Amino acid sequence: MAHIDIQALVRGDIRNVSRAISFVENNRNGKDDLLDNIFPEIGKAYRIGVTGPPGAGKSTLADKLISLMRARANTVGVISIDPTSPFTGGALLGDRIRMNQHSGDPGVYIRSMASRGSMGGLAVSAQEAGDILDAAGMDIVIFETVGVGQVELDVAEAADSTVVVLVPESGDEVQAMKSGLMEIADIFVLNKSDREGSERAFVELRNILDLKNTRNSDWPVEILKTAAVDNEGVHTVYDKIQEHYQFLEDSGGLRKKRQRRYEKRVEGLIRQRLNTMFWNTRRTAKLTDAINRIDTINKSPYSLAQELIRDLAI
Repeated sequence: MAHIDIQALVRGDIRNVSRAISFVENNRNGKDDLLDNIFPEIGKAYRIGVTGPPGAGKSTLADKLISLMRARANTVGVISIDPTSPFTGGALLGDRIRMNQHSGDPGVYIRSMASRGSMGGLAVSAQEAGDILDAAGMDIVIFETVGVGQVELDVAEAADSTVVVLVPESGDEVQAMKSGLMEIADIFVLNKSDREGSERAFVELRNILDLKNTRNSDWPVEILKTAAVDNEGVHTVYDKIQEHYQFLEDSGGLRKKRQRRYEKRVEGLIRQRLNTMFWNTRRTAKLTDAINRIDTINKSPYSLAQELIRDLAI
């Protein structure tokens, strides 16, 4: 870890910030020490998740929101989770291209990370990268995710406010939300609302939201219309994010969210370490032998699992 200057990182030195994010993304030895050392500096940044189906205009919306944030002198770090490249295993950088107007702004740091097949598009290391940006003094950290399938739940755990972006054609996504996905959204944005069918999509989504808000009136989730490419409605989204932040502050919800995030991180780390400790060479060989003899073995998976667990006492 000698090549990462922690003090420079905390001062916001971009070179050390970039090195540190690469360090955790590649799961290098010493990663835990790095994150442990910066922990006293985190907890100040407000974390915003922006998710939704591909093509919904998440990057365009985030780009416009960054401009509003910078106009108020907030520094902004963006973790853009891209689909993993099938050729290199790395992140495809389309989202960074769409935000390139901010590339020369020292108050904005944008980093693409590959999802590496992570469920929900949020890379396992994205939260750690968010911690690094937090420690480096960023006022706001935005997680922009692939938003494919149910695993957008990852976003809700990483963020304080979660913005779900849809378009009038997002019929399948709206239907899926009826089964529980909508629980992750603090704010819905119907982007490209100048398109045909936007009013029908708005009414359908509002009907679903009415049911949710009846059950949970603490924070009434709203749907906002935007045409982000033309900067229409973006200011309203920004104001609603600020309103949600104030709501969380006043209600104690922000502290609870961060306590839950801390708890989940600890649980995840323990699971990871216990799994690594458990699968030594002998136990792995025992499982492999059972798999290779699947046609003749008369031991159930439950029996073998119990045997391997009892083996811990040996």
